[in-house]
Amino acid sequence: MAEQNAKITDEQLKEVKETQGKVNQILNNIGFIEVQKSALKVEFSKENEKAEEVKKKLEKEYGAINIDLQTGEYTIVEQKEEK
Repeated sequence: MAEQNAKITDEQLKEVKETQGKVNQILNNIGFIEVQKSALKVEFSKENEKAEEVKKKLEKEYGAINIDLQTGEYTIVEQKEEK
């Protein structure tokens, strides 16, 4: 039967505490990263919606075009006729 007041050594206790502390820190970091990931998904969705609005506005003014993002020059996209 185990002694009621039996203890591990101070060195073993230190090792257990350090290991558990690192595990807890990693779990905290994972949680923080998940929150950042969620926020970035929302931000991405908003920016993607803005990009679609800009695209629609440009298509309304210029029609279907491809834009060179370096120069701003564009070429008209040829529409294939449906058979």
